[in-house]
Amino acid sequence: MSLANLFNLIRNELGKIYIMKSTWAMYIFLIAFVILILVLNTVTDSVDSETTYTDDWQTELQEENQALTEEIDTAGENDPFIESENMSRIQQNNYLLENDIRPYGYHAGSFVLENVFTSSLVSLFVIIIAGGIVANEFRWGTIKQLLIRPISRSKILLSKYIALLLFTFFTVVFLLVVNTIVGAIFYGVPVINPEVIVDRPDGMESNTLLSEIFMQYGFRVLNIIVLATFGFMISSIFRSSALAIGLSMFLMFIGTTVAQAMSQYEWSKYILFANTDLSVYFSPFGPIREEMTIGFSIAVIAVYMIVFIVAAWSIFTKRDVA
Repeated sequence: MSLANLFNLIRNELGKIYIMKSTWAMYIFLIAFVILILVLNTVTDSVDSETTYTDDWQTELQEENQALTEEIDTAGENDPFIESENMSRIQQNNYLLENDIRPYGYHAGSFVLENVFTSSLVSLFVIIIAGGIVANEFRWGTIKQLLIRPISRSKILLSKYIALLLFTFFTVVFLLVVNTIVGAIFYGVPVINPEVIVDRPDGMESNTLLSEIFMQYGFRVLNIIVLATFGFMISSIFRSSALAIGLSMFLMFIGTTVAQAMSQYEWSKYILFANTDLSVYFSPFGPIREEMTIGFSIAVIAVYMIVFIVAAWSIFTKRDVA
């Protein structure tokens, strides 16, 4: 089969996804959720969006450090949280001063980075699509219309999987755009790609804003793809969207917790969800076991993905359709 025919199959599968009202409801919900976060930030005053810095930012940071120190001396003993919070801010300010990195206060980029957790909603939406993309063909009886065409089952399954991956990519990009637009409207964009301070395993480091955003959201995309592939496999093998969605969501919510609970055992490092979040290698927390490396985790993920895809393919291509 030519690439043009494969492209048509993929386009047809994407059409099936985006013709559903539930898909657009998901996108509307993402917009509403981002706006809700903005409202909560405003109501609870959880972000410091008022602090800005001029060209004399070095002096302003030194004055800010002095004020933070005085606040610790006044309330720190009675409120340990203030001491911890202020010391963290002072250390960050000192890093900026020592490395001659100009701060810009809270802005759209800060909003986008802080909202990387909203990708969990994308995980839920992708799981729902993955759970039904094959199973619904059997439930609705449309699988016969696909199989009577002069197209191999392997190509049909491949087109569905590629469409699922594209839907994942489009949805994460949509979320990223929504976060950026909302953040830009309410917090502004002082500069396109400033340096930001991030916590790494060896302490504070600086990174460009765009690099950090693409890295953090990229890690989430990988996690989503793993869950989507698992749901796709269950959907292909058992022809049950409810089972595929239920199992995928169950693993999404408890997989990491179970892996951490078993971290005392050496074999726990081979658990899939001990490896899916590669961002731990770029944070102070680290993986569940010290001997684990990012290369090891990528290898474990690759093995699981191959198993999921081969299992889905072997069952789907050999199953009789009544």
